[in-house]
Amino acid sequence: MKNIHPTKAFNKLPLLPPNRKVETIKILRQESKSAVALGELKGLAKTLPNPNILINAIVLKEAKASSEIENVITTQDKLYQALYAKADKPDVATKEVLRYREALLMGTQLVREKGFLNTNGIITIQNELEENNAGIRKLPGTALINDLTKEVIYTPPDQVDTILYLMQNLEEYLNNDAEDDISPLIKLAVQHYQFESIHPFYDGNGRTGRIINVIYLILKGLLNEPILYLSSYIIKHKSDYYRLLQEVRSKNNWEDWILYLLIGIETTARETIKQIHEINTLFTHVQKDIQEKLPKIYSKDLVEQLFVHPYCKNDFLTSYLKIERKAAARYLNHLVSIGILKAEQKGKEHIYINIALYELLKK
Repeated sequence: MKNIHPTKAFNKLPLLPPNRKVETIKILRQESKSAVALGELKGLAKTLPNPNILINAIVLKEAKASSEIENVITTQDKLYQALYAKADKPDVATKEVLRYREALLMGTQLVREKGFLNTNGIITIQNELEENNAGIRKLPGTALINDLTKEVIYTPPDQVDTILYLMQNLEEYLNNDAEDDISPLIKLAVQHYQFESIHPFYDGNGRTGRIINVIYLILKGLLNEPILYLSSYIIKHKSDYYRLLQEVRSKNNWEDWILYLLIGIETTARETIKQIHEINTLFTHVQKDIQEKLPKIYSKDLVEQLFVHPYCKNDFLTSYLKIERKAAARYLNHLVSIGILKAEQKGKEHIYINIALYELLKK
């Protein structure tokens, strides 16, 4: 360790690496399955006509699900309207989810540019997420409480120098692969437990931790884009998530916790692979439909814009296709006439929903 030293015990939170072997036979078998699924997802994502089709959709779904874990609830329709239509002022929950989206995209760019993830970078992500610069906790008294029983489940470290010491240790574990040969997927599960147990911020720890999960995979070259919808698995198995986090603390049960996240990675990778196949099939179908029914306006660039923006509007076509507003309006109305788009009035303008794609992305 470098310059920071704790002034008191870590509230029973040991430094990394774990004091127990984490490469059990069960874990290594599951790690292999998860790595294969991630590799397939990474390769298959390149087959999309435009990678932004999947990036836009998955990032928004991940933002929605991760926020839902913290009881911040909104709908996909509200998110698309706020992001693309911008006709009405979004409600508080919708704004929070969109901030998560921005924080995830910022984190992705950050690890690409720097090639590492440190405490300052994590603070930057949390600042974007929470729209404040409170930074690392400096006041004692934080406790994790069971919402139903009001029982204190866990008390994180509460001295700022202890928190910084633990974060420095976590930072080294995230970035210094030369010191061990443990799979990044296993290390992802370990670091996620440690970050959530350090609980370094006043608010936004859960969501920040889940952003770190996704960008860590990009940092380690396991994905090129933030297209793993891991929060969907966590929200489906939310009680197991909190139970197994606590079992690492109380029983040193690393195996079940690591298996939980490895299975989550494989499951969500497989779900996204299936969705890529469905998007490619739908794209081909829509492309053929427009070619046959509207040959005068057909272009591959037009079809791509209908998929990059499930909620499309006149401005998107004028900007990307370099056409006049009247031409863009004509294109969109023609697409409504053959049933590919559905027009809705939002404020003073129309938005055009790619019906089949929107339904596909809701799954």
